[in-house]
Amino acid sequence: MAITRDEVAHLAHLSRIAMGDDELEALAGQLDGILAAVARVSEVAAADIPPTTHAVPLVNVFRPDVTVPSLPRDEALRAAPAVEDGRFMVPRILDPEE
Repeated sequence: MAITRDEVAHLAHLSRIAMGDDELEALAGQLDGILAAVARVSEVAAADIPPTTHAVPLVNVFRPDVTVPSLPRDEALRAAPAVEDGRFMVPRILDPEE
């Protein structure tokens, strides 16, 4: 099933993409090639092969979860350019009325 120039024009219209006639013709051919490649891949007899996420087996390596004392607040805030009420003060990035 070949994709037609009219189908590409319809998709371009839905996507609100302005395309010229030359672009529509070229894209129709390219999309047809892509769809043919996908169809070839789907023809592969892989019904007996389980789906995988990786080509090789992976094993997660976790480090032990060890609790250690954190940096004291005063020491962490010492290098901050601005501090307010014991917290880092940063510029507002959102409108307060939204």
